[in-house]
Amino acid sequence: MNIERLTMAQAIVRFLRNQYSERDGVEQRFFAGCFGIFGHGNVAGMGQALQQYPDFRYYQTRNEQAMVHTAAAFAKHSNRLRTLACTSSIGPGATNMVTGAATATINRLPVLLLPGDIFARRNVAPVLQQLESEHSQDISVNDCFKAVSRYWDRINRPDQLITSLIEAMRVLASPADTGAVTLSIPQDVQTEAYNYPVELFEKRVWRIPRSRPDLAALRRAADAIRNAHKPLIIAGGGVLYSEASDALKEFVERFGIPVAETTAGKGSLPHHHPLQLGAAGATGTFAAEQVADSADLVIGIGTRYSDFTTASKTAFKHPRVKFVNINVAEFDAYKHCAIPLVGDARVTMNELSELLADYHNSDENMAEAQRLHDEWEAEVQRNYDSHTADSGLPYQGALIGAVNDHGDPDAVMVCAAGSLPGDMHKLWRARHPKQFHLEYGYSCMGYEIAGGLGIKMAEPEREVYVMVGDGSYLMMNTDLITSIQEGYKLTLILMDNSGFRSIGFLSRSLGQNGFGTRYIFPDQVEAPHRNNQSFDGLPTDAVGYDVNALPVDLAANAESLGCHVIRCQSVSDVVQALQDARSIDRTTVIYVPNDRYLGVPGYSWWDVPVAEVSELDSVNAAREEWEEMRAQEKYYL
Repeated sequence: MNIERLTMAQAIVRFLRNQYSERDGVEQRFFAGCFGIFGHGNVAGMGQALQQYPDFRYYQTRNEQAMVHTAAAFAKHSNRLRTLACTSSIGPGATNMVTGAATATINRLPVLLLPGDIFARRNVAPVLQQLESEHSQDISVNDCFKAVSRYWDRINRPDQLITSLIEAMRVLASPADTGAVTLSIPQDVQTEAYNYPVELFEKRVWRIPRSRPDLAALRRAADAIRNAHKPLIIAGGGVLYSEASDALKEFVERFGIPVAETTAGKGSLPHHHPLQLGAAGATGTFAAEQVADSADLVIGIGTRYSDFTTASKTAFKHPRVKFVNINVAEFDAYKHCAIPLVGDARVTMNELSELLADYHNSDENMAEAQRLHDEWEAEVQRNYDSHTADSGLPYQGALIGAVNDHGDPDAVMVCAAGSLPGDMHKLWRARHPKQFHLEYGYSCMGYEIAGGLGIKMAEPEREVYVMVGDGSYLMMNTDLITSIQEGYKLTLILMDNSGFRSIGFLSRSLGQNGFGTRYIFPDQVEAPHRNNQSFDGLPTDAVGYDVNALPVDLAANAESLGCHVIRCQSVSDVVQALQDARSIDRTTVIYVPNDRYLGVPGYSWWDVPVAEVSELDSVNAAREEWEEMRAQEKYYL
């Protein structure tokens, strides 16, 4: 056997740079490089190895959590066929990646994490940043990754790497099992040399299968569809990952079944399609809600049925509603006692079509869906045209419309947390399958800018619009610098809400009047609560519009990071700024204040429990409403 003497870190880089994925005959490198921040836990190991092999691109970043978000967004935009590795030092550098790992795993996105770890040889312990335990010496902060990783290993000897890398790749390349993979690499072992077999570093192609469902299950599913009086398709992210948008369109047009979309699946069917009902669930449209409530058969394609999709189990009100689920993951395919079609979305829809043959949904159902589609399109336009709120500030729905109508029609829009995702799920008109990039599995504040960078890295020629509120922006904005450093231009639409707009709205709906959500000095919000005042009719968080806002200048902050900034005061200003931004060659921030109180109406429910007893009358009233809705939740059996 031929061998090559390398440090463990060098062996990792040599292995990663020669891994490939292949699907439908298209072969590409699986890893586009490695993000990293160096410290004593990885500088002499991974740092030296990345320096030694410059053809495996190293990217400097500013925040360990952000670099994992960037890798996840890159993987999502690449349909999970490519990703990036992320390396950190030990201690806080490592645990900073835990949130990113959770975001990737919950969204079923492949990322490889290589956190430095404490000394395997132990004789110098406790080392700087080491968590000591009186119960075991075989524990470190990297054990935190176990709960949020689909595969986890600690490489305590250089030879253990040989088998661990293969297992890591098996999980990363699996459509069903993918997520964050964590290989903890002790700082001493990273630098140790071993005689590795050269076969480990040969080109290895991971072929991504289009798995096919069980034929008997397909026949049962076809029978269920034929016997349904009012079927509905819920299109999830699996449609996009499978590149099955065309197959879905053919399926819908052949059989006349209307479609509602999850946040991950938005764009599966173009917004203008007459059987497109728009967003499903708690952030859904009235069109989707009405059809979902009377559907007796739900065909879930690539969805995991989060509580937002089911409106906390209050959607799908038909007393005998049944489910057919198409999913590569058996775990998701079996949800809600469904007929499980465990397979690739595109292949499964094609095979199901053959069995359905001349089936067609009723003319009555199709006419209802088309009418609701048209009515919802009119409602979207109404929101787009409503430029200002009563406060005189721009209305968020109109700002969404400005980007949608006046931005580059081929661009990608990225968003993650706050009130924007719900409003955009309803209002965004997706023209192509990749236009709507929303991280809402974990709804992680701070994802937006890092995610936009990952999308731009995956497809540099496409314009990327990052829509973000002030809360998320302040949590994680420093990788604007990375976008400028690497020449990946982003266009940010930064909406200043003077605080946490989304949770303020939720707080008010719970009778708590937005407590603790405004960016104002604390003595301005305490007094009304002490007096048990009722806040009915006040469009404010306790004290109204005329408050002393904190002296924060977000536009100046973006300028200080090297961005070109365009300050706006109106929707019309934003429209002009979008046009001007196209000719600017670096990351551009379009800053605009935004009314925090006027939102897009909601048509479904989301279960957020309200305090059972309270001294506030408004909370007690909200509890009564909650109990009424809680009683409508059901099991789908």
